Amino acid sequence: MKDTLRIAFFPDSYLEVNGAAMTCQRLVNFAREKDRAMLCVHAGPETSTTTEGSVTHFSLKRSPLAFPLDEGLAYDPLFTRHIPKVRKVLEEFKPDLIHITGINDVSNAAAYLAWKLDIPMLGSWHTNVHEFASSRLRRIFRFLPKKILDPFARMAEFRIMQGCILYYQMPKVVLAPNEELVSELGRRTKRASSLMARGVDSEFFSPKKRTVNDGILRVGFVGRLRAEKNVKLLIEVERAMLERGLTNFKFLIVGEGNVHEHLEKNMKTAEFTGFLSGEELAAAYANMDIFLFPSETDAFGNVAQEANASGVPAIVTDKGGPKFIIKPGVNGLIAKDADEFIEHAITLASDPELLASMKSAARDSAVSRSWEAIFEGVYDSYLEAIDIAEQQRQEGKAAKQKKQTLRASNN
Repeated sequence: MKDTLRIAFFPDSYLEVNGAAMTCQRLVNFAREKDRAMLCVHAGPETSTTTEGSVTHFSLKRSPLAFPLDEGLAYDPLFTRHIPKVRKVLEEFKPDLIHITGINDVSNAAAYLAWKLDIPMLGSWHTNVHEFASSRLRRIFRFLPKKILDPFARMAEFRIMQGCILYYQMPKVVLAPNEELVSELGRRTKRASSLMARGVDSEFFSPKKRTVNDGILRVGFVGRLRAEKNVKLLIEVERAMLERGLTNFKFLIVGEGNVHEHLEKNMKTAEFTGFLSGEELAAAYANMDIFLFPSETDAFGNVAQEANASGVPAIVTDKGGPKFIIKPGVNGLIAKDADEFIEHAITLASDPELLASMKSAARDSAVSRSWEAIFEGVYDSYLEAIDIAEQQRQEGKAAKQKKQTLRASNN
């Protein structure tokens, strides 16, 4: 049954460099490898159609009025101009279900057409947009007094989350990357809610890709260098390590963003690589000894899992999705605040035996996380959403028939 499903997938982030885009690309690749029909509609540099095996890509160019939301990601207020073209492609493809991924121009068009064409819809949650927005507002309006800024940011976060809940009430089934979000979205949307975790390619990300052996301890970070990733904490970690007398170490920071300049100005040992991909990224992970991920807003945290696969234990915060990846003392450590985050980093950097044992355990924990099993679960959820939609159609027909019968008997 899953092999015959026809899925129209509308990822809001697809060609960009981030965890959500990577997950979406892997889902599309999975459909192609399994020879399952999929139409992937996404934003791109040009409007074009390409076909690779069972997958058709329909790329749509954003207008000059599109404004940036994140590194490479934008929102186009004129994106609705593409709806007639998308509708035609959908009618030709005849999908069993439409899969949306968030509140942005691409998924908004998909949600409208799902309603218009009466096609069942599933939604997957990839980004904690409410927390990202709160973090951005705190940075933009940091000149305001704290007693004004804090309530303002909290209210914005609350209102945006309310909007997200309304949006995710449209799909029949909602998928989320961690159990905390699965429970929260299920409870608040009153929709069937399931886990869509993240896998890791443990052959591509591997300790075997290490290219350095100079005895220097490398403390790493991979991700966007932006305020919502809490990357300024890396400065405090480095300062504390130096104050404790640690010297034979350096920071390896992979990524780009508007906090880059501040980090470079305030860190003494850091090497900045910019964005990396492919074998260069795999080697960068493998060259690390400790992975730091101070973000408090990530819904999952693919990078912590990729670090584990590379044989690198990760230190994460107790907020958001990354904490569900880490087994404390096994493949990494979880910190409840900045001070504990710093202490965890110093502990691992100061204890070679503990670090060595956690490196081995980190690799073992990642090997068991299969992308194939995760995506088969997504297809199970597609079937569930289709079944729910069909059941609701039948109930609607029965209710309509009952009403007509009652009206006829009254006449």
